[in-house]
Amino acid sequence: MTRWRFIPLLILLAFVAAVTWRLSHPPDTAIRSKMTGKPVPAFALPAAIPTKPGLASADLAAGQPRLVNIFASWCVPCIAEAPLLLAIRKDGATIDGIAIRDRPEDVAAFLARHGDPFARLGADRDSRVQMAFGSSGVPESFVVDGHGLIRFHHFGPITAADVPTIRRELDRAR
Repeated sequence: MTRWRFIPLLILLAFVAAVTWRLSHPPDTAIRSKMTGKPVPAFALPAAIPTKPGLASADLAAGQPRLVNIFASWCVPCIAEAPLLLAIRKDGATIDGIAIRDRPEDVAAFLARHGDPFARLGADRDSRVQMAFGSSGVPESFVVDGHGLIRFHHFGPITAADVPTIRRELDRAR
């Protein structure tokens, strides 16, 4: 009986060691799109506002890399990322937008208030294209190379810390 009395203590020590190891090596929490490395889904979206052309998958395979930003006028984090999108565009990137479940007048007001970085802007009124991209919310951005392949997915709003990564991925997509 005396030789078994240390078993509970050994089990407890093994448990503490396992918990300590897991806490010091957390799992990867990055969200990755299953669409990365695949062609953009086939789509043709009407213009979200009358002054901009709509967006189609063929536009994303026109030879130059593009940043596709999925956003909405009612999205608060989209307001925060708007000046950063303008800065990325100012550096020479082509940015296309997909407005999710939005009205043309609301999109126009959003762009007038926060700036318009978009070359093309499609209206995805029922989120079908958003879901086909593998996007689960707004905002999200995708780097698409000149052949129409998704090369990078950025989940959530672009922050100042993310801008160098977005620029690097756009350069890599050339």
